[in-house]
Parts: sequence; C-alpha cells; structure tokens
Amino acid sequence: MIDYQEKAVILIADDNIIVQEMLGELLTSTEQPYELIFAENGEDAIEKATTMLPDLILLDVMMPKMNGYEVCERLRNHEKLAEVPILMVTALDDRESRVRGLNAGADDFISKPFYGEELLARVNTIVRLNRYRGLRDERAKLSDANVELVSLNTQLQQMNDELATAYDATIKGWARALELRDQETQGHSQRVVAMSIHLAQLYGITDLDALNSLRRGAILHDVGKMGVGDGILLKAGPLTGEEWDVMRRHTIYGYEMLKPIEYLRPALDVVLYHHERWDGGGYPEGLARDTIPLHARLFTIGDVWDALRHSRPYKAPWPREKVISYVLSEGGSGFDPGIVEVFQEAIQDEVIWE
Repeated sequence: MIDYQEKAVILIADDNIIVQEMLGELLTSTEQPYELIFAENGEDAIEKATTMLPDLILLDVMMPKMNGYEVCERLRNHEKLAEVPILMVTALDDRESRVRGLNAGADDFISKPFYGEELLARVNTIVRLNRYRGLRDERAKLSDANVELVSLNTQLQQMNDELATAYDATIKGWARALELRDQETQGHSQRVVAMSIHLAQLYGITDLDALNSLRRGAILHDVGKMGVGDGILLKAGPLTGEEWDVMRRHTIYGYEMLKPIEYLRPALDVVLYHHERWDGGGYPEGLARDTIPLHARLFTIGDVWDALRHSRPYKAPWPREKVISYVLSEGGSGFDPGIVEVFQEAIQDEVIWE
C-alpha cells in the first residue's frame, strides 16, 4: 500500500547546476515535503529513475549524451516508469518542440525562465494527481477487504479535496503571473470574482458546482493575454485596427490553452465568451441574446465595471455614478437586460461594487 505520509520523490534532470540549485531551493521552500534527486545527463536520469521510481520527473530537453526527448521515450517504454509524470522544463517554447515532447511522452511543459509560484503549483498538482491515481488503483484491488476499503475511501476523499485545492492554487498562480506582467490590472481577477459571484447569487444561482465554475472562469478569463505581445498588451495609447485583431484573439488563446484540462472545462464559457454582447456585436463568435452562455453574461458586467472604475494605460478611472449610468444604458444592447435589473440591486453593496 502507498504510504501518503512519506515524502514524494522528484527527479530533476538538468545539466545546468544553476538551474538544479534554483529548482532545489524552490522545492524545499514549500510545506509539501519532497525528496529531491538530481541527474546531470539523460543516461544518469534513466538510471536514477529506474532505481528510485520517482513521483515526478522534471526534465530538461537539451542535455549531453541523451536529450530529453530520448529520455522520455526510454522511460515510456520501461514497464515500471511508463506512468511516471514528466514535466519538461525547457527554454524551447515553439510549437514544434512541444509537439515533439508530447509525442515522446511528456505530460506538461513549463518554459524557462519560469515563474516560481506557477512551477511550484504545477508540481504540487501533478504529484497529488499521481498519488491520487495510485490510491485509486489500490482501491480497486482492495474491493473485498471491507475494513481497509473504509479507510481507503476516507483517504480518497481527502486526496480529492487536496487535488481540487491544488488545481485552484494553479489557477491563481496563472492569474497572478498575468497581473505581474501587466501592473495596471493587479487585483482585477479577485475583484471580478467577487462581483460575479455576488451577481450570480442575486440572480438565483445557488448550486455550489455552478458557482465554483463561474469563480474559476472569472479568475482565468484573461489568461489568453499571455499569448499577446507586450507591445500591444502594455501599449499606452489607442490600439490600431490590426492590434485590436490580435488583442481580440486572447479569448481564443485562453480557450485553447485550457480546454485539454477536463477539470476546467465548465469554466471555459467565461474564458471564451466574456466579450460577447447581447446585441450580437461582440467577439469571438458574435453570439447574441440567450445563445451567450449565462456565466459569460453574468461575468461581463463585473468585468466592464472593474475596467471602467480603474485606471489603464490609455484612460483614467471613471466615477462610480458614471459607470452605473453606463451599465444601465447598455441593458438590452451590450448586456442581458434581465441581469442588468439584478445589477441595480447588487450595486447597493458598495464594498463589493466599490
């Protein structure tokens, strides 16, 4: 039986001693106990993986003797290592390299230079998920052992809860990484989450899963802006037509980035459709009225409110009464008129809708 009190074992395979030290310092600074093993080349990585059977392998691509792609293929063909998660940490950020890595057997990528908070969140999530999978497999084998099964079910529920917590930490790390890049939007995600949930509850949504999906979508709504260059995202003046075309693709970038993650699929309506308009004049698909998913219709009011109430490189913040007047005027054109009616009740709370 897997002992979930033991330290998870992480193998770090990188020929750069500085990167080894950075990863080692990062992974020993967390409350999650990890046992770290280091390998300086591909052959060394395979030998140590075979001996230690790690919970996770952090693998560089460009290494002497055997590159990361070859290491991946060897590990995936090894009976005991075929299921070990592999996270490639690499300076190669082009699509061709990522596809080659996936074909070789990598589970995920993170680019150098990396955000420590994001990498740590991903590591925690992958380790928990891998141990959860092992726990699930053990549960199947113990189906006839009722006493042990009760204990295992308790652990399984705990692992489910921890996995959800780890995913949410990853989500917040992504949002934080974007806000660090664009200082003008710091705090935006937290504010629009509060406004969206408040508006949804007043609208009558009480289901916890639905509210959590809306919350995650609100946190991640602009994650696609990671695919927009600084020259456009941080531009102080008005964008040109061509620049707007690029900016508008951030909804699609975010959707494409997150759709492989099954856990986040219920949140994708907000990510993809939060710039649609009730009258059909929005993007990316020009949806209108009730064809726009409800979560996106709820979220967009808080998103617009926060954008207008706070400064941006190209504008000063609007007074509160001016923003209220604007939102009310957009009922039936930009916004769902039914939700705008609820908005009039929501803004009585001047803490959330400051």
